[in-house]
Amino acid sequence: MPGGYFVHNGQLFREGKAVISPDNRSFRYGDGLFETMRVVKGNIILKQFHFERLLHGMKLLQFETPDFFTASHLEADILSLCKKNRIEDAVIRLVVFRSDGGLYDLEDMRPNYIIQSIAVQKMSRLKEQGGIVIGVYDDATKACNSFSEIKSNNFLPYTMAAMYARRKKLDDCIILNQYGRVADATIANVFIVKNKEIYTPPLSEGCVAGVLRRFLLQKLPLHGFGIQEKPVTVDDLSAADEIFLTNAVRGVRFVKKFRDKSYASEISHEVAQVWLGKQA
Repeated sequence: MPGGYFVHNGQLFREGKAVISPDNRSFRYGDGLFETMRVVKGNIILKQFHFERLLHGMKLLQFETPDFFTASHLEADILSLCKKNRIEDAVIRLVVFRSDGGLYDLEDMRPNYIIQSIAVQKMSRLKEQGGIVIGVYDDATKACNSFSEIKSNNFLPYTMAAMYARRKKLDDCIILNQYGRVADATIANVFIVKNKEIYTPPLSEGCVAGVLRRFLLQKLPLHGFGIQEKPVTVDDLSAADEIFLTNAVRGVRFVKKFRDKSYASEISHEVAQVWLGKQA
């Protein structure tokens, strides 16, 4: 559950306080984007990557960003909120959206934002120590375009895939792109290991530009791992020696089962240690 307070456009409000109207464009059209971040003892993990992704996404969505709306301004709001809610280990959800208006009579191009903090110990299933079980959701596909890499407030394919996973008692589901190849999972980027080489779909395949994905692409070669971006098919998942999923909140999660196949996790655990070393 969220903490006792949240931030709306720089001001603190009690949880449960209504701050947007029914005419809000994010509510109507999904006009906006969001970030989920991990804060540990006053430190936003991979904060540079998070804020770069957010501001890049805002530029893509043609927000008119005022001078005060900077990474340092948002960081101050986030850390003040954690302090107010007395949470040292927190998951932060930062949502940016345009205010009221119809599809054509947009009133304001400037960003509004809401920040919520959630104590990590209250997050369900944050740690799956024994590995996870995944499937494929194929009732909807993700388009490969200039907006694919942002975390859009229009999240419907992921929402439905998560509902499918819950119904099928899976821990996560693979989302396919318009070509029937792997884009990502409902809350994570996808990596496979084959003959000790690590592969992940490039952004051109429609995946979200995950900050932990970016970190691993930069850091793993420095630790002696072979890693490259290339399109990944469902058959590649079945033929892989290992599969692991990544996001900045849950970290590196190794897959123990996909369909009827069980997977090893040796390299996945080594990758996880590289990530955990960053947070230490």
